Amino acid sequence: MNIVKIAKRFLIIGLRVVALAAVLDTSAIGQNVPAGSPLDPSTTTSNQPAANPPQQSSGSTTIVGSQSFTPATIADRPNSSNPLSLEDLIKAQQEVLDRSTRAKSPPSPGEFETYVERVIGRKLPRFGQDLTLPAQRDFAAPSTATVPPDYRLNVGDTVVIYLTGSVEGSVEREIDTNGRIFLPSVGHIQLAGVRYADLRDKIAEAVGRQYRGYSVGVGIKKLRGIRVYVTGFANNPGAFTVSGLSTIANAVFQAGGPSSGGSFRSVKLYRNGAEVADFDLYQLLRGGNRVNDAVLQNEDVLFIPPAGEQVAVIGSVQQEAIYEAKPGETIEQILAAAGGPNVLADTGRVIVYHAQDIANVGPREVTRAAAASTDVEGGDIIQMLSSGNLVRPIAQQSVLVRVEGEVYRPGNYYVPPNTPLTTVMTLAGGLTTRAFAFGTKLTRQSVREQQRESYVEAIKQLELTLAAAPLTADSSLNEGERASQIAGARAVLDRLRTAEPDGRVVMDISPATSLLPTNVLLENNDQIIVPPRSTTVGVFGAVYRPASFLLEDGRRIRVKDYIDRAGGVIRAADSSGIFVVRANGAVVSRRRGALNAYVLPGDVIFVPVKTNAGNFWTKLREISTSLFQVGLSAATVNAIR
Repeated sequence: MNIVKIAKRFLIIGLRVVALAAVLDTSAIGQNVPAGSPLDPSTTTSNQPAANPPQQSSGSTTIVGSQSFTPATIADRPNSSNPLSLEDLIKAQQEVLDRSTRAKSPPSPGEFETYVERVIGRKLPRFGQDLTLPAQRDFAAPSTATVPPDYRLNVGDTVVIYLTGSVEGSVEREIDTNGRIFLPSVGHIQLAGVRYADLRDKIAEAVGRQYRGYSVGVGIKKLRGIRVYVTGFANNPGAFTVSGLSTIANAVFQAGGPSSGGSFRSVKLYRNGAEVADFDLYQLLRGGNRVNDAVLQNEDVLFIPPAGEQVAVIGSVQQEAIYEAKPGETIEQILAAAGGPNVLADTGRVIVYHAQDIANVGPREVTRAAAASTDVEGGDIIQMLSSGNLVRPIAQQSVLVRVEGEVYRPGNYYVPPNTPLTTVMTLAGGLTTRAFAFGTKLTRQSVREQQRESYVEAIKQLELTLAAAPLTADSSLNEGERASQIAGARAVLDRLRTAEPDGRVVMDISPATSLLPTNVLLENNDQIIVPPRSTTVGVFGAVYRPASFLLEDGRRIRVKDYIDRAGGVIRAADSSGIFVVRANGAVVSRRRGALNAYVLPGDVIFVPVKTNAGNFWTKLREISTSLFQVGLSAATVNAIR
């Protein structure tokens, strides 16, 4: 017999053992109980009616709608001589899993959700939809949870009775189909429908008719699963086996919540043909209130009616979503359901778009005072405007400036609007004797945002060029060389994505001056760094010996002379693309006379690598200079290249 057949046989035997153990489960746990006492199991067989067959708890059953599947029922089929094979067992389990997965899928968007998406240009979910879908959550009430005092016992519940005093011992009894348990010398005790808080008194009253001098303790060991029906506009309507402690919310969430056309504001509970509760899920989802979340009983029916009027809330609120309004609810109440305005909201007004208002096309402004008395209409889109992201005029902005480097009093300075740079430098004590005014770095937040937009656009151009590389590749290259070039280009592109513009503002300063411009008005969060006078010139890129060279006092040396000091350009160099980055952030290309220009303190000379015409590297070279113009430092581009 091979290993596969052995594995099949052991699996089937194991499943049968589990099923047999469930059938042979005993209810009595008391030991050494006096003969004739109400807890004596030996007298049970002669006085108690035949035990009911054990009920299958929901813990070992997978429920899908009104159908169930258990391992035991697969192993012990009527035709026991031909049990299911291992492959059949796995297939059956997978089928149940697939059906369960389909039952938990989210509801399709309704017409109003589609309308809102078309109007605002993005998807807006219904409030509560992502909270009610089971997904990885388990909304079932555990059978081991603490039993509340108001829980009413039901058929199949197992109660534990403890006696001390003149009669001692403990026993378990399951409530039979007539709603009773049987105790020897006491008789039948009707327990179905009894509140758990009254169970002890009920047992004590029955035992007290026969015995004296004892005390009673009670508990519930196991709750039988009950069957309830979730109907109406549910995402997954059907019959469900749930714990006896389950409430309206537990059952609705197990059914996947309301469908796209179902109501979150009303879930009706019917018992014996009469409506006994109406629960608003918003009370739980938004307010944490479960006062009306009634505990379910066997054969209860939950009905989810159609959704009421729906409105969309967008803008500066705590949670943008589509909300359901009850009749008579106002705009202010719907805003409260959305969590109210956030900290950046313009709290004085809201904008309302009426879907059905043909006479007044366009938005309508409603003050917050009027919103408290204005009823919402189905199809409304309510927008809470934001005041936090408004760009104020420079003349109205108070300015906080950070000054660092070669000044006598570095620090943060808070100044009025329209303050010039020279005023802040005076507050900072002026420049020190070692200050290099030409290299002063002024970074500005608004400029950084503009540079970032331009930089992102440049990256998109590179991505498009790289995507088209296989179409424009040099036909003389073999497949391996082409793949190597594309891989290298992707590596460069990945490094470019990690770079960030620095927001530097290039100021018009003479290299020989010791003063900063007087016509520069500061903005909030500006940062000024005054470096010490630089004594080096850097030469990097396609040269024999990239390095930084000391400046020689009193001598005016050209850029090409420093390239010669670095050993000159290598054969792979692109001499036509040489450029220089000045200490003030300006860029001088060879086309503008970079080679014959005299070097200045802090200059960085860069010699790019020659690339083949028409491929990605040519595009990279063309865009490299523009990257400097959007604020990438020379060191950043050197590292990338």
